[in-house]
Amino acid sequence: MASQDWVEKDFYKILGVTKGVADADLKKAYRKLAKDNHPDLHPGDQAAESRFKDISEAYDVLSDPAQRQEYDAVRAMGGGARFQAGGRGGQGGFEDVFSNLFGGGGFQGGGFPGGGGFGGFGPQRGSDLTTTSSIDFIDSIHGTNIKLNVAGNSVTLKVPAGIQDGQKLKLKGKGQASPNGGQAGDLVVTIKVRSHPVFTRDGDNVRVVVPVTFTEAVLGATIQVPVLGGEPVKLKVSPGTPNGRTLRVKGKGVQGDGRQGDLLATVEILVPNRINKKAEEALKAFDAEIPEEDPRAELISKAGLL
Repeated sequence: MASQDWVEKDFYKILGVTKGVADADLKKAYRKLAKDNHPDLHPGDQAAESRFKDISEAYDVLSDPAQRQEYDAVRAMGGGARFQAGGRGGQGGFEDVFSNLFGGGGFQGGGFPGGGGFGGFGPQRGSDLTTTSSIDFIDSIHGTNIKLNVAGNSVTLKVPAGIQDGQKLKLKGKGQASPNGGQAGDLVVTIKVRSHPVFTRDGDNVRVVVPVTFTEAVLGATIQVPVLGGEPVKLKVSPGTPNGRTLRVKGKGVQGDGRQGDLLATVEILVPNRINKKAEEALKAFDAEIPEEDPRAELISKAGLL
């Protein structure tokens, strides 16, 4: 994201927090806003989708101490380029000036090009530029194109499907120009993947936790499971499914370039915290009908062997 975006966007205001907000309060504010404005709850609502992206972008920056410090500094100065020149942390000095003038090789005997006095010197390659760009979780799975502003010029970066958080991409020749006619440097972009309120990444697979009722787990059921960027799919829960069992939906993870990821849905059995008298009596009757066994007997037996 270019520095101008940081100047124009008040991330603290977007998240409804103050500048000195603690990490825990920041996360709490983000989770509430992300849940309320998630596109899945507002299908077709472009405004909600835009708000969700702004919320995710704001949290991505403010939750990272280094980016938050840089953001505060940029806002305090009212702008300034976030692209940094490679080499010595991007800090140019007296020695760098002479390095630029003489191709990094100092004076070489013989004469200036086309004249006498000093020898010819080779064209110097321009410095690399580095920046960071944030993308949504879904775009990290399916791939996307992002536009960057480099020294006033718009460049397009293709982000491949399956990119990981923190991975770097390089645009050849899009860095700093050479000072003496040599090859331009490269633009190195670090990709930050925003977290998703429902899905997580596991290699080329996508994970989701799916709640089921006690009755569904015992008797079996066909349930709906959310899919990243698509319509929910139906999944069969077998009778007697235990808590924590993982069910697989083929082909709903990272795809492309020989990769074939799946959706891994982990069952989480919900236990009601309150039931009425009739349900309580029914459970007692159910308990009386099932085979009498101690579910902890094997655990205790193994523990005694140690």
